[in-house]
Amino acid sequence: MKFSKKNISYGGVCLVLLVLVCVAVGIKNKTTYTIAMNKKLPIYSVGTEEKKVAISFDASWGADNTQNLIDVLDKYKVKSTFFLVGGWVDKYPDKVKLIHERGHEIGNHSNSHADMTKLSKEKIIQEVAATDAKIMTITDEKTKLFRFPSGAYDNKAIEAIESTGHKCIQWDVDSLDWKEKGAKAEYDRVVANVKPGSIILFHNNAKYTPENLPKIIEKLQADGYKIVPVSELIYQDNYELDHNGKQVSKEIEKKKTNDVSKEVEDKKEKDKIEEKNIE
Repeated sequence: MKFSKKNISYGGVCLVLLVLVCVAVGIKNKTTYTIAMNKKLPIYSVGTEEKKVAISFDASWGADNTQNLIDVLDKYKVKSTFFLVGGWVDKYPDKVKLIHERGHEIGNHSNSHADMTKLSKEKIIQEVAATDAKIMTITDEKTKLFRFPSGAYDNKAIEAIESTGHKCIQWDVDSLDWKEKGAKAEYDRVVANVKPGSIILFHNNAKYTPENLPKIIEKLQADGYKIVPVSELIYQDNYELDHNGKQVSKEIEKKKTNDVSKEVEDKKEKDKIEEKNIE
């Protein structure tokens, strides 16, 4: 086969174009990877082999079911975490006091339930401080956990919250109880998705949650799960977050790595001994 100058020239152009496309794709992938690496995340769940989970409630509107929920939790000797909006605290101080007196954990859910991604850092900090002040007036305790209204966050919002000393808490099991699709749909969704280290999201005034909560707790406990407040589930320090927002203990991961290394070394030593015996 003969190659003309025209063919060689055409082939050269194609080769250059191919290289340029590969470079462009590489840059795009690198940019995407960099963006993903730089994105800050709240804590969605905890990496653990222990069968522990946390049940949490967001309270931003209504309080009719709150007493019922607390009574159910008491019945099963379960402590939970309630994330409260400042406006809700203003309206239902007696319920805040009840939650605290029954031994449940209280977290900060902002003052006005605003979208934190649309506020300045200063305004976000003010939202947190205002709600903490209201809760402290009733409980004499400052909150340590924060949950973003509607789950909306960005790097700026997370940095602002972390500057107040709060840990940002999301969830990995969403009951979607606020959609009120029915008791069975809510129950099935929760029990099908829960796993060790899960943080489950409910709302204090959802229609079907009061009747579902006993069944869900019974199912979890029957499956060997211990239900604890969020602060008892999460690692307080020496951890990393994976790309899904799951906490990974550096200490545990280091131990796993050391255990694997020891197994490899033990295997090598065993092989050497066997080789000598064969000789």
